[in-house]
Amino acid sequence: MTVPLVEEPPGADAFAAAVEALGSGSVVAVPTDTVYGLAVVPSLPDAVERLFSVKERPGDVPLPVLVASWQQVDAVAGHLDSAAERLAIRYWPGPLTLVVPRSAAFSADLGGPPSARATVGVRWPHHPVVARLCRELGPLAVTSANRHGSPPSTTAGEVAAAFSGAELGVILDGGTCDGTPSTVVECRGPATRCVREGPIPWDEIAVPQG
Repeated sequence: MTVPLVEEPPGADAFAAAVEALGSGSVVAVPTDTVYGLAVVPSLPDAVERLFSVKERPGDVPLPVLVASWQQVDAVAGHLDSAAERLAIRYWPGPLTLVVPRSAAFSADLGGPPSARATVGVRWPHHPVVARLCRELGPLAVTSANRHGSPPSTTAGEVAAAFSGAELGVILDGGTCDGTPSTVVECRGPATRCVREGPIPWDEIAVPQG
């Protein structure tokens, strides 16, 4: 399938094409507030496996999930514990991924070892295109738009150069997305642990907020 490389910002037809492709289980490249991502609807059969294959990502590295409402946070993670709730209120929407206990109702296989499947990485991005996709389709499993081990793509053209037309359903062109991949923090009750430092410094996150 030829990948449509659509206009900036994505128009109604381009957005509809992306929704249709995601709804059919295809991998779609989307702009975010950090870098371009590869997205699928995690509840659809074979969609997550397809994303791992396209990305060439090891299956023992679980995918995070993007959301666009507190209802979607609740669907994926249930009620957030104290530390996670504090950070979510402070930094979402924004470049912070919280690794938190997974809701028993959210059964999508996001990869990773069995020990990791009790948790989920959740982020609420500050970008209108991917947020609108989440509102249309529900939480999306997303990883950076590059082959595993290569630098993240910051333009739709870089995404198109990195992947063949048969691998992606649609590339949504949202202009340049040249941010740093999100800060990742694991939260268990009142405790936090830095998994990856990104745009939000760990020193800032680790300071208790009064």
